[in-house]
Amino acid sequence: MKNPIYPCLWFEDQALEAAAFYCSVFKNSKITESTPMVVNFELNGRKFMGLNGGPVFKFNEAVSFVVDCETQDEIDHYWERLTEGGEEGRCGWLKDRFGVSWQIVPAILPLLMGDPEKGPKVVQAFMQMKKFDIAALISAVND
Repeated sequence: MKNPIYPCLWFEDQALEAAAFYCSVFKNSKITESTPMVVNFELNGRKFMGLNGGPVFKFNEAVSFVVDCETQDEIDHYWERLTEGGEEGRCGWLKDRFGVSWQIVPAILPLLMGDPEKGPKVVQAFMQMKKFDIAALISAVND
């Protein structure tokens, strides 16, 4: 692909540690190159760069990575792994131990929210959740 676009994540000095952690969480992932300043890695075949840039910048929720999950087991896996040493947020959002924000969401969510009559019930249900519960969302639609 000509001119691929990929994210660069600015870490104080934990780029290699973060890349190794993310590669342990996501299948089909690997570190492709590592120098003292830059780590290139792939998560599910997508290219990322980690930069050891010092304490100048911090992550915030203005940028997050969305993980679409087909099953509750996938949601549980990513939620449990990515919150290790991090913090849970609301509505499927979390921060990992490096301060990177993630959204762990069921792939079925747009379909559930698409019905103008039932969509608000889904929103009301997930506003009460931290980690998404697919069965509870489906139940909200059927109530």
